Amino acid sequence: MQYFLALFLLGLVQGLTEFLPVSSSGHLVLLSKVFGIEESLFISILLHVATLFSIVVVFYKDIWNIIRHPFSKDSLLLVVATIPTCIIVLIFMPLVKQSFMGSFLPMSFAITALLLYVCESLSKRKQIKQFSYKTAILMGIAQGFAVFPGISRSGATIGSGLLSGAEKGNIAKFSFLMSIPIIILSLLMEIYEIIVSDVMLNFQFFPLLFSFMTSFIVGIFAIKLMLKITTKAKLHWFSLYLVFISIISLFIV
Repeated sequence: MQYFLALFLLGLVQGLTEFLPVSSSGHLVLLSKVFGIEESLFISILLHVATLFSIVVVFYKDIWNIIRHPFSKDSLLLVVATIPTCIIVLIFMPLVKQSFMGSFLPMSFAITALLLYVCESLSKRKQIKQFSYKTAILMGIAQGFAVFPGISRSGATIGSGLLSGAEKGNIAKFSFLMSIPIIILSLLMEIYEIIVSDVMLNFQFFPLLFSFMTSFIVGIFAIKLMLKITTKAKLHWFSLYLVFISIISLFIV
């Protein structure tokens, strides 16, 4: 029962925090430590797939348009953003795996807090510009470093987008869409490593399935909520929360 409740909470937290600039993977690792759940990397990737399905449900028209027009600007922007992300992840992969043990969480949460504060402050001086390939590259680089738990993917990508001077609504939408290829690639890499290493994963199927569905359903509502408040929300408030959770994580990890 405790295991079932733990996975339910992990799914709930993933669905809520994936689209908030507070690092869903960081919260998953933190909760996994609290409940003593192993295989936090595998569970994190699987729950990210659940929120990927949430993105597909909400943005199915945009995704279908990209599939139908693979050489359109929208498609090329995703390719341009994905390339630097993949390069950075491959370079830091050994360190990334180590980071899911939780030792970097306090520092990573603090980095995200500082990043959000700085990006919010500097973006006020920027004029609104058209969403460009330069913006996509900056967001792709930010997404690459956000692979570490505690460094928020949405926070890093939205923050870097704001620094480029692009419009908040377009930045938020692109931030959600650009996560799709990375989540798919992460899942494929994890499946490959499991097959190659012949490691037996220690988890129960039905509790994990329930956690997956919880994350998927909550994620749909969280996306719609974030799209409404993105243009009005101040990142400074999330910075304060991240400072708090950074301090808390010092006593857990």
